[in-house]
Amino acid sequence: MTLIASPARISTASSTFEREFQARLHWSADTDAAIEQRVADILADVQMRGDAAVLDYTARFDGLDVPSMSALELTQAELKAAFEAIPAAQREALVAASKRVRSYHEAQKKANGESWSYRDEDGTLLGQKVTPLDRVGIYVPGGKAAYPSSVLMNAIPAHVAGVGEIIMVVPTPKGEKNALVLAAAYIAGVTRAFTIGGAQAVAALAYGTSTVPKVDKITGPGNAYVASAKKRVFGMVGIDMIAGPSEILVLADGTTPADWVAMDLFSQAEHDELAQSILLCPDAAYIDAVQEAINRLLPTMPRAAIIAKSLTDRGALILTRSMNEACDISNRIAPEHLEVSSRDPHQWEPLLKHAGAIFLGAYTSESLGDYCAGPNHVLPTSGTARFSSPLGVYDFQKRSSIIEVSEQGAQVLGKIAAELAYGEGLQAHARAAEMRLR
Repeated sequence: MTLIASPARISTASSTFEREFQARLHWSADTDAAIEQRVADILADVQMRGDAAVLDYTARFDGLDVPSMSALELTQAELKAAFEAIPAAQREALVAASKRVRSYHEAQKKANGESWSYRDEDGTLLGQKVTPLDRVGIYVPGGKAAYPSSVLMNAIPAHVAGVGEIIMVVPTPKGEKNALVLAAAYIAGVTRAFTIGGAQAVAALAYGTSTVPKVDKITGPGNAYVASAKKRVFGMVGIDMIAGPSEILVLADGTTPADWVAMDLFSQAEHDELAQSILLCPDAAYIDAVQEAINRLLPTMPRAAIIAKSLTDRGALILTRSMNEACDISNRIAPEHLEVSSRDPHQWEPLLKHAGAIFLGAYTSESLGDYCAGPNHVLPTSGTARFSSPLGVYDFQKRSSIIEVSEQGAQVLGKIAAELAYGEGLQAHARAAEMRLR
């Protein structure tokens, strides 16, 4: 059977545009009630039984039946051996990517991640102390595909931030370990690694077991069970975000080869059937050319069935009246990945307010950002780029306010605080300030 990918063809000039546009964008982050209940049961079981529950669920869901948790922990020697065993070309690519990711996040830390303080005229010291988290857990998907790049993007900024321990969990269905993932863990500075996944892995990290240490924060993407589990343990531990399906929005003026744009749309559609790929362009003939390229290139793709369903169910080729209008629509969508595939991308970049990452110019394929450009590929999805940011060094740090009031400063601040405290009916607050007045 010939596979067909039929992304919706929509025009902003159409009277039905708004309805068609909203229908294509709609995706509910609400998890199926059955999944929510199953996740709740798993979390409670791991919290109560610890390692024994993790072993049971790993056997049930990953088909990995082992006698103890020690069989699920990857040693540093095993990670190093995996790094040394992978082909030289993969080793060199991994090292080059990790250097770029580390360099970017070190620059990020220097720009906005240091402690600071100042003294005012009465000698009072005010400032902020920035300290790394003690221990974080990173979840690396390992079901439909293996993601060594996710190891780099989660572990390296944590390492740059100064996190004391980085605990990695990665499912290995049927016990099949991906050497590139293990090699990435070795080069990125992972402290300990366990071959567990799903809600049970999130529970183990959040609550701690006799083998898996309790962490302060959990980062990294996963399936619906992982997302639901992260949502439920938030508050007991920190989390990075609740990740939805992957997204790409290409804003094109028609000057980039159509084959390039078609393949860029494929690059997100191949993740899974719920991924979303959208093209915004004011040139109808160019949109036709991209559709023709989609039809021609689709049969050459190993994950053609996934791409076809993703593009047909959630993809869209949108004809706009202008590039300015395309920018406006992009801001409404607030995509995870935004490619500005035009002759002069810097003309349009100032108009773009909401996106997880912005890729400027025809040669900047989104896939370069996924692997080796340097910036983090863990990005906000489902429109959350309107109020949230990519994963970074700042996600692995916390800030403590520093206050040292001088005797002279207490004479001024004490009167102000006492007045406000009496107004709130909190006499002890007021008296504590007044006791320091001369």
